[in-house]
Amino acid sequence: MTILLWVLAVVLIGIGLAGIVFPALPGTVLIFAGLLLAAWADGFMRVGAVTLVVLGLLTVASYGIDLAAAALGAGRFGASRRAMAGAALGTALGLVLGLPGLIVGPFVGAVLGELSTTRDLARAVGIGAGAWIGFIIGVGVKVGVAFLMIGIFLAAFFVF
Repeated sequence: MTILLWVLAVVLIGIGLAGIVFPALPGTVLIFAGLLLAAWADGFMRVGAVTLVVLGLLTVASYGIDLAAAALGAGRFGASRRAMAGAALGTALGLVLGLPGLIVGPFVGAVLGELSTTRDLARAVGIGAGAWIGFIIGVGVKVGVAFLMIGIFLAAFFVF
């Protein structure tokens, strides 16, 4: 039974890592589930409640990164509040629509938000590009959070 739990944990973590890049899968949630399963397989002897709470908080924070990154990216290009809200909304809707939605969602949301305050299409497209760049940076941060989660787990398991 223990071997099966470990195998399932590794599979969940692997699928979770893929889910960081392919948004059809809830990447950090799957990583957390895999790490929780691995802790359970060990009887919570080396990875306890404090470590699991920290990992859970990182999991929740990773979803805030998605929404904030696109809005902040648009903001760096001088976006209006509506454009920043549009970028965040476009990202949230993009999460539901999968990879195509995530690619265009922040961009379209920021462009539409900016066009609602100004009729300058070139400016709106530039702000949309900033939102998209912010989203890409956010994906990089999420990859870092995923590996931080795994690192914290391994440190708790092998070191502490």
